[in-house]
Amino acid sequence: MSITKLKEIIDKSNNIVFFGGAGVSTESNIPDFRSANGLYSEKTNNYLPPEDILSHRFFMKHTKEFYEFYKEKMIYNDAKPNVAHLALADLERAGKVKAVITQNIDGLHQKAGSNNVLELHGSIHRNYCTNCSKFFPLEFVINSIDIPKCDACGHIVKPDVVLYEESLDLEVLNKSISFIENAEVLIVGGTSLTVYPSAGLIRYYRGDKLVLINKSVTQYDNRADLVIYDKIGETLKRVL
Repeated sequence: MSITKLKEIIDKSNNIVFFGGAGVSTESNIPDFRSANGLYSEKTNNYLPPEDILSHRFFMKHTKEFYEFYKEKMIYNDAKPNVAHLALADLERAGKVKAVITQNIDGLHQKAGSNNVLELHGSIHRNYCTNCSKFFPLEFVINSIDIPKCDACGHIVKPDVVLYEESLDLEVLNKSISFIENAEVLIVGGTSLTVYPSAGLIRYYRGDKLVLINKSVTQYDNRADLVIYDKIGETLKRVL
C-alpha cells in the first residue's frame, strides 16, 4: 500500500526534491556511520573515535594520521552507483526531480547521471591546496605518499569535505533550503536525520507530501505524510 501511494505521489508531481544520507550509498557497499556495523562502531589504531580523527583540529595537528584513516575508510573509488542513484537520475531526466541534496561525499549521484546535486558535506573528488587553492583530483590524493602536497607551492592539499568543527558551505546550504522550501514533494531517504545542521533542513519544507524512507525510525516520522521502513534502493526499484 505504501509503495502504491509513493508511486502515485511521484507520478503526479514534477517538482520533487530528494534529500539523502549515508543509507543511499550502503547498497554500493559503502559503510554508513551510525549503524551497528557503521564506521563509528569500529576501533581505530590509535583508539580515537572516528569523529575526532575527522575533525579540523586533528587534520591540522596530525595530518599524516588523518590521511591514513581518510584513505582507508572514506575513499571508495571503485564503488558503483546503485539502483537508488540510477532511479533518481532517471527521475531528473523525466523532469520530476529538481534537485538531489546529499550528505554523502562519494560522488555517486553524479556518476549515475544526476546533474543538479547539492553536496552538503563536500566531495572526495575535489581537493585543494590550503595555500594557493590549486585544484587536485581524487587520484592525486590516492597516489600521494603520506601527506598530499601541492606541486605548485608545496603546501598541504586538503579534501573539499566538511570536517567536524567546520561550517557547511553557505551557498550550497542556501540553495538546498530554497529547493526544499519550493518543493511540492520532499523525499528523504537513507538518513537517520541526526546530523545537524543538515537534518534541520527538513523543517523548511512547506508542503504536504513529505516522504521518509529509512530502515529505522527517525525523529521526524510523526511529521511525515508517508513513512516507508525499507532500503531506499529497494523502495525506488519497486516504485519505478
